[in-house]
Amino acid sequence: MSTTLLPTNEPTREPESRSLLPETRPLPGWMPWALAVAAVGLSVLLLLALGSLNLPLAVVVSVPIFAALVGLASARLEGTRRAKDRIVTVVVYTCFALAILPLLSVLITTIQRGASHLTPYFLTHSQRGIGPRDEGGGIYHGIIGTFEQVGIAALIAVPIGLLVAVYLVEYGRGALARAVTFFVDVMTGVPSIVAGLFVYTAILLGFGTTPKGVWGGLALSILMLPVVVRSTEEMLKLVPNDLREASLALGVPKWKTIVSIVMPTAIGGIVTGVMLSVARVIGETAPLVLTVGATDSINFNAFDGPQASLPLIIYDQAFRSSPYAQDRAWATALTLILLVLILNLVARGIARWKAPKAR
Repeated sequence: MSTTLLPTNEPTREPESRSLLPETRPLPGWMPWALAVAAVGLSVLLLLALGSLNLPLAVVVSVPIFAALVGLASARLEGTRRAKDRIVTVVVYTCFALAILPLLSVLITTIQRGASHLTPYFLTHSQRGIGPRDEGGGIYHGIIGTFEQVGIAALIAVPIGLLVAVYLVEYGRGALARAVTFFVDVMTGVPSIVAGLFVYTAILLGFGTTPKGVWGGLALSILMLPVVVRSTEEMLKLVPNDLREASLALGVPKWKTIVSIVMPTAIGGIVTGVMLSVARVIGETAPLVLTVGATDSINFNAFDGPQASLPLIIYDQAFRSSPYAQDRAWATALTLILLVLILNLVARGIARWKAPKAR
């Protein structure tokens, strides 16, 4: 007697597959903070045992202890890959703190020492008739000189730098492009005193002329030029080639493609690079000592006679023993920092205004 096996509707059960990855759970949010406190406590105990306890050293010692504790806890709960990631994160944040702390220290000190002396009178008067040990005086003559000298440098360096960058990205091929790139790299590392010495020997001694603001602008343009070239070159390389090809496919000449498509697309980065070059030279002192001269009077004409500048005022006042001179030096330094900040904000606004917008 044969029996027939009827089909059933029950699904066939397959053997359960086990994950090859180890079971992990995320590190609780409170644990890194607890480990940070534990690292500080261990570093304090260690320094007490060594008899050399001080706050900066305790902070330095606690960082590797904290990284080790976080790595061990993460490896226990999350696995070795996540533990390595957390350790590298601690190292990155530590390096960032080490880089930003000196900047914050300089900025805070400058504000504390210079803010009280930064008054409208200080910004609208010169040092004419003010002795080194006298109270009063201002930096108006230095503000005028700095703006004119940096403006002359920008008028020289920015057009040349933009044209060189366009050549290297859009046209440069062969030995000439390699030579231009090599000399731009060399100029990037030229010390500022060398630029001032070059202008001093080639212009002042070579033509027998006297120190003027324009020669300081010429020396600063030598320092600005490689920064403008490099920053503009990198920004132009970021422009997609599809934009160039689409424009050329429509029959637009290459020069017009560069002017109408490539440059407007990269204008934000170009303006930022120009402002970086301005920030690079606005605080230079060595080239100006050799080429501009020194004066306590206001001189609006950069092509006639010595002209003051903010870096020269800082250099002159900082080495005087008078407390009034020290106050003027700190206030001038704070003014220079504020000028760089304002120029960068203006550049950001221009870059955002001129940047291409989606329609």
